[in-house]
Amino acid sequence: MPDAGGPLLPPAGPAAAVPGPAAFADVLGWLATHYNYAIYILLMMIGLYAVLAKGNLVKKVIGLNLLQTAVFLFYLSIGKIDGATAPVVWTDRPPGAEGVPYENPVPHVLMLTAIVVGVSVTAVALALVVRIREAYGTVDEGEILASDEAQEEAESARAEAQEAAADAAGARE
Repeated sequence: MPDAGGPLLPPAGPAAAVPGPAAFADVLGWLATHYNYAIYILLMMIGLYAVLAKGNLVKKVIGLNLLQTAVFLFYLSIGKIDGATAPVVWTDRPPGAEGVPYENPVPHVLMLTAIVVGVSVTAVALALVVRIREAYGTVDEGEILASDEAQEEAESARAEAQEAAADAAGARE
């Protein structure tokens, strides 16, 4: 078991809690070379915010599409190999193509399938939004929930009134 100054625990003290300029430069250097990941994370966060924080159902569907798009782009970017060729079987190899790596086609195929599923989910979600708009007259989540609560309260009040009327009719007999 390592002691307090061992490799598993960070050094103690106030100076250890603040990263130095070298760590900040390392992060900036990484972001400069991998800016696409920062963009994907930003798209994911915008989509997640729209799904969780917005009350309009159409905006929620758009946020879900942004989130899906960010995942697609991220997955395709990690499957990309610089200098690689398409996975084609050559009957006569061009000169110098013996040791060239090829890209794995599976991530691209999976994302193509995911795109088709995403478009289908979007179509169904928008169809549900249209039906909700027809039924409630709004696409705002708060108004829909308030309408449902008011309807449940009215039904429970109606059921209590019917029970009271039945009890009064039974008491007269």
